[in-house]
Amino acid sequence: MTEEQSRAWLALVWMAELLPAVLDAQLQSNADLTHFEFMVLGTLRQASKSALRTKDLAAAVNATPPRLSRVLSKLEARGLVERAGGTTDARVVNVRLTTTGRRALVRAVPDHIALAKELVMDQLSEEDLGSLARILEPLVDRLDPHRRVGFTAAGRASLD
Repeated sequence: MTEEQSRAWLALVWMAELLPAVLDAQLQSNADLTHFEFMVLGTLRQASKSALRTKDLAAAVNATPPRLSRVLSKLEARGLVERAGGTTDARVVNVRLTTTGRRALVRAVPDHIALAKELVMDQLSEEDLGSLARILEPLVDRLDPHRRVGFTAAGRASLD
């Protein structure tokens, strides 16, 4: 790597390491949610009928099925999500965001957005933000060519 490549690579790696931990700490303190739980609830909120098959939810939040199952058990115990068998296939498990889960998410969003703005958005000019998006979007596309993660993937998924 050139010196400039190394500088850019290390900045990207450290950003990817440090930002989730800071977001996680804020969400745990203010909303009693981990960043991953927040992403699960947010992904369900964006899905059609606020529900997804566990398989699709795991893909959308980039989680292994065992990790997602453990988190869903915790969220279900708190009344934030519900799991139910599929109507046409007994092997399918659907996950639905509850009213309580939606309220928890709505309460968590303002502080989460404020922190994201403080840490990242407010540190960059409009030109820098445009450059950042133009730089990162092709990298995300390269890492996820089938677009299986994120809200877009959740919106394309269906139940059963």
